[in-house]
Amino acid sequence: MLCSFRNICLIVSIIILTTLQINSQPNVEHKKGNVIFIHPDGTSLAVWNAVRMLYVGPDNKLNWDNLPNMGIYLGHMTNSLTATSNGGGTIHAYGVKVGVEAYGQDDNHQIPTARSGKKMSIIKEAMQSGIKTGLVNSGSIIEPGTGAFVASVNARKEDQEIARQTILSGVDVIMYGGEEWLLPKGVKGFHCEGKRTDGLNLIEEARKLGYEIVYNRDQLLSIGPDVNKLLGIFSEGHTFNDKTEEDQQKENLKNYKANTPTLAEMTQIAIKILSKNNQQFMLVVEEEGTDNFGNKNNAKGMLEALKRADDAIGVAMKYIETNPNTLLITCSDSEAGGMEVVSYTEDYFPFDKPIPKFAPNGSPYDGINGSESFPFRSAPDKFGRTFPFVISWSTTDDVCGSVLVRATGLNSEFVKGTIDNTDIYKYMYLTLFGIMLP
Repeated sequence: MLCSFRNICLIVSIIILTTLQINSQPNVEHKKGNVIFIHPDGTSLAVWNAVRMLYVGPDNKLNWDNLPNMGIYLGHMTNSLTATSNGGGTIHAYGVKVGVEAYGQDDNHQIPTARSGKKMSIIKEAMQSGIKTGLVNSGSIIEPGTGAFVASVNARKEDQEIARQTILSGVDVIMYGGEEWLLPKGVKGFHCEGKRTDGLNLIEEARKLGYEIVYNRDQLLSIGPDVNKLLGIFSEGHTFNDKTEEDQQKENLKNYKANTPTLAEMTQIAIKILSKNNQQFMLVVEEEGTDNFGNKNNAKGMLEALKRADDAIGVAMKYIETNPNTLLITCSDSEAGGMEVVSYTEDYFPFDKPIPKFAPNGSPYDGINGSESFPFRSAPDKFGRTFPFVISWSTTDDVCGSVLVRATGLNSEFVKGTIDNTDIYKYMYLTLFGIMLP
C-alpha cells in the first residue's frame, strides 16, 4: 500500500514538473517561408463542384481538389453573419473582426490593431521586415480583396484614394485593371481617359518610383529578366465584362476582355519576380470575376472565372513542388448568388432543347448562354458519359454559403477543422514570421 502511494506521488510530481517546464519555455519558433494567398471571391463548394463537372468531369480532379488540407470557413463579422468583400478583405489583412463597412479600418474608422499587436496589415508588416510583396487582381485596383491589405479608407466608394494608396504602398508587384482611377480627368491613357479630380497622375508617380509599366498580355509576357518592380494596368476597369449573358450577347462581349492576361499568367510572372535570388515573399491574388459574375447570375461567366482561379492555384502548386518552404492557402469570404447545380437525366434536360426559365419554386435557371438556353454538358466521367446540368440561383446578393479553406505547403497541416476568417491571417503570419499567434 505504501509502495502504491509512493508511486502515485512520483507520477504526480513528474506531471507537475513537466507542466511547469512546458509553461516556462519561450514561444516555439517555426520555420519561415513564402505565402501565396489566392482568393476566388464569392465562391463556395457548390461552385467548385460545378466547375469540376464542366471542365474535367465528375470523376476527375481540379487543382483545387488536390490541395490536401482543408477546413470549414466561418465568415461572420462584428455586425453581420455574411461578409462583405471589403470587410472580409480587411479581416484577412489584419486578423481581427470588423464590420460590413470596413475597408482597411476598424468600426471606429481607425487603422485596426492587427492580431500581431501592430497597427498595420500583414503585408505592410512583411514589407517592414524586408519581405517582397505582390498584389494581383483580375478586377479594378479599387477591389478590396487585395486593396484592403494596403489601403485604409472611410468608405468603399473612395475609389481615388484606394488607388492612390495602392500605387504608393511600395508593394513590389501590382497587377490590376482600373486605369480610370490612375489618371486625371482629361488625360488619355492606354485604355481610357482618367477620372481623377485631384490632378494626380499615378502612372507617372509609379514610373518615378521605379516600376516597369505594362498594359496588356503581350507586354506582360515580354518583360525582361531584370524587372524588380512591376505595375500592370490591363483595363480601364475590370479585365472582365461583368454583365448578364443576355446583355453580353446584345453587346457582342465575351466574359474576359481581349489581350488581358489570365490570373494564372499574372500569378506566374509575380512569383518569378518576387522569388528572385530565393527572396522571401508574400503574394495576394484575387479572381474578382467569380464574385461579379455570381452577383449578375451569369453562370457561364462565374464558371470560367473560377476555372481561371483554379489555373492560378495550379501555378502556385507547381512552384511549391520545388519550393516547399511556401504556404499556398485559398478561400473566399462569402458566396455570390447562391449557385446550385441541378442535374437529372437527359430526358429531363435534353441537350438540344432550351431549359425552363424557372425551377418549380420560382428560382431562375441558367444554361450555357443564360436563361432559356441549352443545358450545360459535363465533361466525360470515367466511363465516357456526359451529363446535362443547369445552374439554379437563389439570389443576386452575397450569402454565407459553404466556403472551404484549402492549403498545401509549409504549415498547411494547421488548416483543418473549423476555421474562423481571422485565422487566415494567423496561418499567413506563422509562415512569414515563424510565430504562432494565439
